[in-house]
Amino acid sequence: KSYKEGKSKMKESELIALALQAREKAYTPYSHFKVGAALLTKSGNVYTGCNIENAAYTPSNCAERTAFFKAVSEGEREFAAIAIVGGAANAAELDYCAPCGVCRQVMMEFCDPETFEVILVQSGEDYQVYLLKDVLPMGFGPGNLGKREPGKNMKDQ
Repeated sequence: KSYKEGKSKMKESELIALALQAREKAYTPYSHFKVGAALLTKSGNVYTGCNIENAAYTPSNCAERTAFFKAVSEGEREFAAIAIVGGAANAAELDYCAPCGVCRQVMMEFCDPETFEVILVQSGEDYQVYLLKDVLPMGFGPGNLGKREPGKNMKDQ
């Protein structure tokens, strides 16, 4: 599949290959669980990221957020898709690696949940594509601020 409608002509397989390359740069001396991400902007640029651990754990950063923060720091604000691949450093085969809750929240900040695609990669050419709204149901984003009436539940709005 290729991205269309003003998006890059990049194929999902190319984005996945970049995520696999980013995974090789992961700094994981504690968990030995390497994750790589490749983030495609609507303008066709790609920003990669890997997870970066820290002995104090809290300052660690996920691959997905690394890619987003690189892109945002360069002025990007519109995103089309992200490919994510992860697993044990020495794994012969990889299983699907979904983004953590913090990464999903960062995606919600910058992406349209109706159109942004999250590509989860297994080994080889096996992958699944989800919309952000499906991996973060009832997500809270910029559109929620100031639009909720006091005393009303989200489902009533």
